This record gives sequence, structure tokens and C-alpha cells, in this order.
Amino acid sequence: MIRSDKLQRIAEIVMVLGIVALCQPWNFFLHRYGLTIIIVGLVTFMLTNWFGSKIVPEDVEVPRKEGHS
Repeated sequence: MIRSDKLQRIAEIVMVLGIVALCQPWNFFLHRYGLTIIIVGLVTFMLTNWFGSKIVPEDVEVPRKEGHS
């Protein structure tokens, strides 16, 4: 299974490629589906952000207040 951070990076690249496809004037197919490519990347990015694994680092110490156990 692909990791969440890798899929998030792929989604970012897809969004950038969608912007490039939308702005280029040479290929009508890419220009026509540029917005669709951007939306697919955006939805993938949002889903990986939402359902991605929450990794909590173990080496972070929680500050303790004086007088509390």
C-alpha cells in the first residue's frame, strides 16, 4: 500500500501538471481536461490529508506543571 505522504506529494504534482496543462496553448486535449486534472489532484490531496495516518513522535516531552503528578 502506498503511504499517505507519498500520495500527498503525487497529488501536489498532479495539481501542478493540471495548471500547466490548462495554460499551454499547443494541445487542445490537455487544455480541455486541465481543470479536471487539477480537481482530481485537489480531491486526492484533501482525502490523503483527511484520512492520512497521524504519527505522533514519541520523543516529545509533555511539559508538567509544578505540584501536579
